[in-house]
Amino acid sequence: MKNTASASALSRLAQSLRPLLPGSAAAAPRMSRRVAQLAVAGSAALVLAGCSAFGSGKTELAPLAANAAQYAIQQSWSQDVGRLGDIELTPHVLGQAITVASENGSITSLDSSTGAVLWQTRLRDKLAAGVGSDGDTYAVVSIRNEVIAVRNGEEQWRYRLPARSYTSPFVAGGRVFILTADRTVTALDADNGALIWRTERDSEPLVLQKSGVLLAVRNTLVAGYSGRLSGLSPDSGMEYWEARLITPRGINDIERLVDLVGRYSRIGGDICVQAFQSAIGCINAERGVTRWSQRVNGSVGVDGNASTVFSVENNGRVQAWARNDGQNRWLSDSLQHRSLTAPLALERSVAIGDSTGLLHLLGLDDGKPVNRIQLHRSGLRVAPFLAGNQVIAIANNGTVYGLTPQ
Repeated sequence: MKNTASASALSRLAQSLRPLLPGSAAAAPRMSRRVAQLAVAGSAALVLAGCSAFGSGKTELAPLAANAAQYAIQQSWSQDVGRLGDIELTPHVLGQAITVASENGSITSLDSSTGAVLWQTRLRDKLAAGVGSDGDTYAVVSIRNEVIAVRNGEEQWRYRLPARSYTSPFVAGGRVFILTADRTVTALDADNGALIWRTERDSEPLVLQKSGVLLAVRNTLVAGYSGRLSGLSPDSGMEYWEARLITPRGINDIERLVDLVGRYSRIGGDICVQAFQSAIGCINAERGVTRWSQRVNGSVGVDGNASTVFSVENNGRVQAWARNDGQNRWLSDSLQHRSLTAPLALERSVAIGDSTGLLHLLGLDDGKPVNRIQLHRSGLRVAPFLAGNQVIAIANNGTVYGLTPQ
């Protein structure tokens, strides 16, 4: 195999698109007819590409230097919530409470300072995405394409979606908003699950089995579609504006796949996002304009602070960019080929998990390794996040860790 980087990218793409392939998890029959047809058509191209790509062998992890341990970080607690499996998990944080879901249907709320279980419920379905909440209603998506709402630990209602969703519902203003794989945004009444509105777009030939972008900026619902953000009315779904991060290019459907992936960085009305294997950039969601974009081959999302945005490339290179104009500030190649999570910007460092269960800290100003800690060896796939004064990491086996940084 001459092009190892291309092989690695195609392998990751195959995993991301797996539920869209024929015969996998009965995905196509539960999609809208249009999405099912396009998924089958796209899968043929994927299989042909895989014939030359998947036999190249496993890329060796970059060797790690001795642990610098310049910034202290220590484990405070751990709690088991059930294996993640294939769920696209977006934990919900409200004050000291963190709420997570697992593939087997468990929804668990934990005290971020101690790891104590605040409440837990077990649904009868396996889950595909979650958790969205306003602190009252908690919403998840099942592999049967149903939105399930929970209140006070009890299931309240279900709503069958027209297509698969890999994005956690967004709950606000007495409504539950869902972004589905056919580019549909649906608004439901949070009290009873009644349909309020649905807006549709032309489907793409391929979509990712990855969480997308769905949030609110003031009174605007912001959703990500194929390399762009769109500002919608939460009352009617009417589009206020559209801002493109990158224009799809290429000679086939795989090369033109530029879906926005879920981990984003928001400061006020400024939203910085990652387009799958193509670019990162920042968009002003109050004016609906793209501020800047840079070509970056990544697929896990970004994080940042008021001055800097941090990204992770598919080969494990970590980069820092000036938030105001996209100028590169530093590049670190110390974690190459370790299947990294999206980054988390802390006060003095950037936290990133890897497939071996290590949580790495890189210096905020220069990207140099400053510490690492071994968590569960099943690996870290969900990006670390902050809750109170704790860094929260979740291993694939379902262990949630609370860690205290310096």
